[in-house]
Amino acid sequence: MEGIIIALFVCLVLALVSKYRTIPAIPFYIIAGVVLGQAGLGIVASDQLSSFFSDMGLIFLLFFVGLGLKIDKISDNRSAVLTSGMIDLNVNMIIGFVAAYLLGFSLVQSLIVAAAFYISSTAMAITSLIENRRLMMRESETIIWLMVFEDLVMIIALAMLSAGNQNLLLFAAKIIFVLAILYVLARHGKEFLVSILDRDDELPVLFTFVAVISTAGGAELLGIPDTLAVIALGAAFATTDPDAFEQHARPFKDVFLVIFFVFFGITMNLSGSVGLGVIAIICLLAIASKLISGVLTGIALYGSAKSGLEIWANTIARGEFSIALAVLYGSPPVAATIAVMVIVTSLVGSFVAKYYGSLSRGFGGKRRHHHAPPPHRVRAGH
Repeated sequence: MEGIIIALFVCLVLALVSKYRTIPAIPFYIIAGVVLGQAGLGIVASDQLSSFFSDMGLIFLLFFVGLGLKIDKISDNRSAVLTSGMIDLNVNMIIGFVAAYLLGFSLVQSLIVAAAFYISSTAMAITSLIENRRLMMRESETIIWLMVFEDLVMIIALAMLSAGNQNLLLFAAKIIFVLAILYVLARHGKEFLVSILDRDDELPVLFTFVAVISTAGGAELLGIPDTLAVIALGAAFATTDPDAFEQHARPFKDVFLVIFFVFFGITMNLSGSVGLGVIAIICLLAIASKLISGVLTGIALYGSAKSGLEIWANTIARGEFSIALAVLYGSPPVAATIAVMVIVTSLVGSFVAKYYGSLSRGFGGKRRHHHAPPPHRVRAGH
């Protein structure tokens, strides 16, 4: 209990500093965990309580991913979504996988590194657009759709990685069964859900919390990944009143996710990690690969490399999903590599996004602003 109190107090201070300086807090949470944990001062250790809270952070994060999935909106914009998404996927997955494999990681480890290498931080991307007042830029909608596409890829990756040595037909059948139940409940229980959400007492918050936890627990009993189940729950609830569910679930997500990041750092074992040279190469390539995919996307959609630079500036940062992959499937060397990559790309991405206007003027004259209607729905992150 003392460890959680110390960790939360440190994170509160870091959160205040990061918000005041408008820099991302996630890398500093991880650094704080490393300093406090076994790789640093050793004054805080992980226990069952902190592990439970960390698991809750991951579960509620993925629940928010589900709430953000709008299949009908994706279908309406499928051409732009597929074009930008496939460029982003192919460039970054291929570069990440080849680099990791050539640098000595095994085939499976390289796939995990590549997945973490590919997925940008939705929270940081959307936050940078809001804080830097770029939501009205024409590229902002492309950036948001890129994040949605990456979320869909992450769901598929979680399903593939979670299958393991199970009977694939039985595994798929159980997932389809759970999805069908959630779909029926959302479709035919819509009035019931809305009636709960309209209340002004503790019931909406309690219902949301219990629904997420119960879904995760039921998935474990059935032998399917709780990560996929809570994403499906979020997608089902998104057909009712996603804004209300966000409002009631956000306090749990925000607090538990801080614990998730800091205790990820606390449990890191750097003694068996790969060399600093390998990690440095991965970090540099992570920045460069998003530059390549961003420029190619800008040319494909807007006929402009400068539009691609705008996309790159807001998608450099890796974050919550990369760390989630490291926690769920990464060995100690993989987790250490991903952690440093998240820290470096988050800090570089924050700086580039914040000062991109000055940088672009310095390298090519004043950038012309192209205004576009804001996308259908914007949130400060999943």
